[in-house]
Amino acid sequence: MKVGLLYTPSSIGHVMVKGLKPTSSPIQISAAIVETAANTFTSETIDLTLNVLDNEVFVVTQINIDVDAPDSVAATSTSVDASVSTTARLGVGSIADANVLGSASRSIVCNAAMTPDGGIAFDREDPLFAAISEDYLGIIATNNAFLNVVGTNNGNAKQVRCRVYGFRATASSSTYAALVQSELLSA
Repeated sequence: MKVGLLYTPSSIGHVMVKGLKPTSSPIQISAAIVETAANTFTSETIDLTLNVLDNEVFVVTQINIDVDAPDSVAATSTSVDASVSTTARLGVGSIADANVLGSASRSIVCNAAMTPDGGIAFDREDPLFAAISEDYLGIIATNNAFLNVVGTNNGNAKQVRCRVYGFRATASSSTYAALVQSELLSA
């Protein structure tokens, strides 16, 4: 896995999460993984190197997930699904799961009777950035995030790349304890 860390020198701006004190400028963390074999769920740890002694958390403001295209297989629907989660998972999951911050999917839907030419392609990414009325997508209180990928009916192993945008912040002891407990119970 490749992990890159880019510090962007600028102010946090209007993003002020109640109970948290920003301790960094906006940060971009990049990661990528490849399935261990075609159609095999694979997960990789994204190390956030938080200072747990100072109750440091990572406030996620935006996620970009770039998924490989699925293979085009005659008369077969194929897909590649990926997610970024706050805890380790046994499957990719979706944004309906409490510990999934964002997910993406690319698929080719094939119905031999309707699509004799090989299928129709679809892309989905949820969410890319926080809504205007929100300051952040989520808060990671433990030291890691997880990048997950799985393909379906592909002949080749697929890759996913992601970039997570956010900033480091410190929380009061009670807020930090509540965030850690909530994160671990969401697994």
